[in-house]
Order: sequence, then structure tokens, then C-alpha cells
Amino acid sequence: MEPLLRYIFRHEDSTFECGLLRGRFFLILGLFCLFLLGAVSNLADSNGDGIDWDEAASFWAVQTPVSGQRPSVKSNDWPRQRLDFFILSLLENKGLEPAQEASRSMILRRLYFDLTGLPPSYEDILDFVQDSSPDAYQQRVDRLLESPRFGERMASMWLNLARYAEDQAHQVGNDTKDFYPNAYRYRQWVIDAFNRDLRYTDFIKLQLAGDLYEDTSHEDLVATGFIGLGPKYYNRGRLEVKAEEWADQVDTVMRTFQGLTVSCARCHDHKFDPITMRDYYGLAGVFSSTELVNVAYDKPSDQVSKEDLKAHRFTAHLVKDRKGEDLAIFQRGNVDQPGDKAPRGFPRWLSSDQSVSFKTEESGRRELADRIAAKENPLTARIYANRLWSLFFGRGLVGSLSNFGALGDEPTHPKLLDDLAVRFIKNSASTKYLVREMVMSSTYRQSSLGGSDSLQKDPDNQWLSRMPRRRLSVEMWRDSLLAVSGNLHLKGGPSLELNDPENVRRTVFARVSRLKLNDLLIQMDYPDANVHADKRSVTTTPLQKLFAMNSPFMLRQADKLVKKLVDQTGIKEGVQKVYQRILARAPDETEHTLAKAFLMKPGKESPTKERWGLLAQALMISNEMLYLD
Repeated sequence: MEPLLRYIFRHEDSTFECGLLRGRFFLILGLFCLFLLGAVSNLADSNGDGIDWDEAASFWAVQTPVSGQRPSVKSNDWPRQRLDFFILSLLENKGLEPAQEASRSMILRRLYFDLTGLPPSYEDILDFVQDSSPDAYQQRVDRLLESPRFGERMASMWLNLARYAEDQAHQVGNDTKDFYPNAYRYRQWVIDAFNRDLRYTDFIKLQLAGDLYEDTSHEDLVATGFIGLGPKYYNRGRLEVKAEEWADQVDTVMRTFQGLTVSCARCHDHKFDPITMRDYYGLAGVFSSTELVNVAYDKPSDQVSKEDLKAHRFTAHLVKDRKGEDLAIFQRGNVDQPGDKAPRGFPRWLSSDQSVSFKTEESGRRELADRIAAKENPLTARIYANRLWSLFFGRGLVGSLSNFGALGDEPTHPKLLDDLAVRFIKNSASTKYLVREMVMSSTYRQSSLGGSDSLQKDPDNQWLSRMPRRRLSVEMWRDSLLAVSGNLHLKGGPSLELNDPENVRRTVFARVSRLKLNDLLIQMDYPDANVHADKRSVTTTPLQKLFAMNSPFMLRQADKLVKKLVDQTGIKEGVQKVYQRILARAPDETEHTLAKAFLMKPGKESPTKERWGLLAQALMISNEMLYLD
């Protein structure tokens, strides 16, 4: 029965044609199996007396990461970085060879999108292709890591983990637009944190308890928006409503930073991981002792002092401590059936020789942040290194990015994951250090075209015998369209609606709604902002192509590009310019012939601007524009 349950709960909807329906079927089947096992009848709180804690401590994810000896390989001329030895060693053991190195133009395009979310220009690629200096690639890597665009790219990933949004999933009065009017300040803080390469340990502490550390700057206080910007519900004074909000906060914090589904222990002890109800309510008590701070907007303007307004002009939607109080364990998750109180603290499974309980009269947020950010924590660095790996290689070394528990995937390269985690901590928990290690590698520079052996022996590419072909995220795709048309404005600041024709800023600066997510975001698989999202599904639907062919946004970009490039230009030169601007390459002879034939229809002496616009739009919606090889 247990192997069946593991299969059911590891199931991913995207592997089936009718993902949603089949996903619900598997969920119902899984719950039925749990019922047969008696899990539903065993919902009372537990001290974990039935758990073998010695066996629990032997689970791979809670072992201290160790950076062992570099693996030996046969082809010593292939690895460039330490991580390459781990990849190549396993490939050789599997009877595989790495793919050929991608072309320089392809590598640079990949690098630009991965580090900035924007495409390189034709001139950028030409300059790199012609640069024969041995450090040509490293120079580009360093330059892009120092670009302000790097933080904007990385923030797109982080904001999904933080379930960032600017309103709620229900109507608030007559308008939801201003529910979190200053939410964008948290977004900007995240961008700036990545750009200044804030230590990841400090990145954690500031988001969980920045207001409780004495040396926190005024600008860094906004980081607690990670907690404060979560979903809120109707009738917030009712205990059952508060319990939902605490559950969201526990789930978001623990899945984001620890890769554990602790919220599964809200109604009963976790079925598969050694996490008890007492553990869950120990964490929930931390957040029940925390409240939202929104001073400048909670009072009428005539009741707000100038000092209050000044102090909170940058710090709305944050959190502050109440007096710390332990929370009762709700039997079966029912707030009307409180049991014994659970001391605020950290899960026993992750506490090793430390005390489980937080000895404090405050909420315990600072203690929670310290436990998560501690270099002794076996999960924190692993989780983050794995997230970064998935960002650049298409999938994590552990496929379940936010579940390192028993139902999560096992690592494909456990020694590599440990090595990355250890070196990450040794190098000041620097995000840019780890990113540089990955993109400088031979593994990263492989072609996406694998040989026949690669496709046969490694069909899912879990051994990294080639680079995956990846579709651009909605942010990358929209931003690249604005960039090639010459419309892109790099200004940040308060959010704008994506439907606003005047909005030509990067998509990361668009308003994200829980109540009604923008249609383009929905069509291009932007995740639900009500919950933590560790990865995005990739769907292909007719609506995506219909948008690309018919939306006013696409027509505006094509029209703007044509006006800039082809006025008073001959066909040959115009086609050349359009290809170079959109695809960052010159057209080949066949493409040039086909473009000319298209432009001259319906038999006029010279092409119309409408035909030029259609040609530009056709290139903009091409797979070459949409995918990274």
C-alpha cells in the first residue's frame, strides 16, 4: 500500500493529457488509501511517541551536507568547473557522453535570458562570436551578474515562492486595487537584494524577522512583506479564519526555506514525514503571535500624525510582534476543539541536539529565522542550491523543489547537491557565486541536441546528457517582445496593469491579482498567487497562439519595430534588419527568398507597411523566439 501511495502523491498532472481531471482522480484515490490505512481515524495530536527518531535522523535530507573528494573521470579535458566532474562521472557510469558544446550565439542567448530575462542584441552576439580572448565568456557572465536586470530576473522566481500579489481573492469594498497599495516595495526590495548579492542567510532573516533585529536598516524593514503580503480572508476576527492565515504562513515559510510540507500535520500527524501536530502548532503559534502593520492605511488621514506617515511611507504591509502566546492544538484541525497548548518552536525532526521550544516572550519569529538560517541546518542550503539549479538546467537535482520529505523525489546527483550546498555556505551564502559556478560550467554550455544514445538512455535528461529545450516564461517572452520592438522601458516603481497600452515596462513590475489574474499571465502559465508556487506548468493551447496573432499588444510591437527599421529601406536590407532585430541573426537564403515573396504579395511594386508588420509579427510569434535551445 505504501509504495502505491508514494506513486500517487508524487504524480504530476502535466504528465497526463487531461491533467486536472486525472490529478483529481489520483488525489481522491490517495485519500481513499489513507482512509484504508486508518489515517483518517487517527487525527488526535501526538508527541511523536510512535516515531523512531533514530531512523528519522538517518533520512538523507536531514543529514549534514558533506563536500567529498572530486570524482575521477576519463575525459579530463571536458570539465571546466568542479560540478562538471560530478555530472561527467555519472554520465560515464551510465555509458553516456555529454552533448557537443552549443554554438557561441546559442550560448550567449541562453546566458542573457537566464541572467537578465532579456535577449541579447544582434550586435551583442556578433561581438561575442568575434571575441577570441580566452576570458570572453567569463567577461559576459560577470557583466550580466552586475547588471540591474539580474535582480529583476531572479525576483520573478522568488515572488512566486512568496505568493506575491497586491489584492485578495475576494472583493474588498468596491475595489480591490488598493488592498496592498505598497506591495511593490517588497518586490523592489527583493530585486535590490539580489542585485547587491545579499547573503542568503540575511535574506532569510530579514524576510522572517527583520523588524526584530537591532541592526536592520529602515529600507530592509519592508522585507517582512514576505509574511505580511499573504492571503487574507473575510471575517478576519473569527478564529477559524485566523487559523487559515496561520496555515498559509506556516506552509509558505516551511516549503520555501525548508522544503517540507509541515501543513500536512495541521489535522493529524504527518503520514510520511516525522512531523507531528505539536510541531505544526508550535510553528503556527509563532504566526498567531504576529500581526500585520498597516498604520498609514488603518486610520483616517486626519488621525495619522506626520511622524506616522513619515515612518510608514516605506513600510506598509509589514508585521510586528504581539506578546508571544502558545497556541492550542486544534483536534482534527477544528478550532472548536482545542487541546493542550503546543510550545512555540521548531520541528523536532530538524532540531538535532537543540531545544525544540523557543525560550522567548516574543513571537518566536527571530528564533525561527535563526534556526532556518543557521549554517548547521541541513536543508536550507540544499533547498536553495537546488532551486537555482532548476532555474538554469530546467529541473532540480531533486525534482520536487519544495518537498524534500519522504514523498519528494530523491536526488539524481546527491553528492553534487551536497557539494554545491557546502561551497555555497563557505562562499558567504552568495547567490552570485553559485550562479557563476553553474553558468560557467561545461554542463551548462552543452547543446540541447543530444545524440541517439542520449535520447535512448536518458530520455528525461535526468543525467544532464544535454541541455533541455526550455520555453520562455511569460515575463521573458513579453519583455523580449518589448525589447526587440524598441519599446521596453526599464523603469520600476508602483505596479501597472498589463492591459494598459502605455505599460511598456518589464513584466515583473506588472500588477498581480489574486482575484482576477491578467489573461496573458493565465494563458502563459503564471501560477496562482494565492499559494506558494515552486515551479510553473508548461502548457500549449490555441489561446496562446490566438493572443500572439491577434492581440493589440502584439500588433503594437510589430508596428513600432517596422516604423523604426524599414522606412525608406529596400527589401533586402529591410528583411536583414527585421531578422537581426527579432531573432538576433541574419536570414539564410531560403528565408530571404520566402520573406521577399511574402512582402511583394499581392503583386505590388513595393511592400506595404502592413506586409512588413505581418512579417515582423510572424517572426515574433515563432518558436525560435519563444524557446531557448
